[in-house]
Amino acid sequence: MIRVLLAEDQAMVRQGLKMMIETDKEIQVTAEAVNGKEAVKLCESHTFDLVIMDIRMPVMDGLEAARIILTRRPETKVLILTTFNDDEYALEALKSGARGYLLKDADTSELIRSIRSCLEGGLVLEDQVAANILPKLMNHSTAPVEVDESLTPRELDIICRIGEGRSNREISEELALSVGTVKNHISIILDKLELRDRTQIAIYAIRHGLV
Repeated sequence: MIRVLLAEDQAMVRQGLKMMIETDKEIQVTAEAVNGKEAVKLCESHTFDLVIMDIRMPVMDGLEAARIILTRRPETKVLILTTFNDDEYALEALKSGARGYLLKDADTSELIRSIRSCLEGGLVLEDQVAANILPKLMNHSTAPVEVDESLTPRELDIICRIGEGRSNREISEELALSVGTVKNHISIILDKLELRDRTQIAIYAIRHGLV
């Protein structure tokens, strides 16, 4: 069973999202929070596979809560779900370590796909959001930056595919590798580049012109 913490301050929205999420019998909303501070506290005392987090909430917003949760529980995945199609919010969400940024007008099937993609290691960005923020990520590099020379061709292949939002399973199928081998390569890449997670690998790929 996939354990989800749902952090959303509006009760009716939270109830509606819970119903959508639990249409998949393998996913269960095991806890709910009405603000970021409550979400952080719940993550300290319970283990969740995924936190679905609104951005604008009272007491503590979703971005700050995501940063704290991912610092203390780096194995937990965070998916930002919001009404704001805002590229700066999306950028900050990725920098915080979130696995995705999805708008609340997503339908049930898209939400379920996004949850599963996050859990498989994919990077979830709605097309409209991606179109807004990818140019900004590329523009943050004012001059071309060479990739680290210690990276092998196979590692570069994997970095490219992470930058394109592929999950571990998709990468394994495309490169004819086992999922375990892909995970090992990713661990080596993180060590070589001194990065925290695969979201930062995706940003690295974009900034270095690999995508």
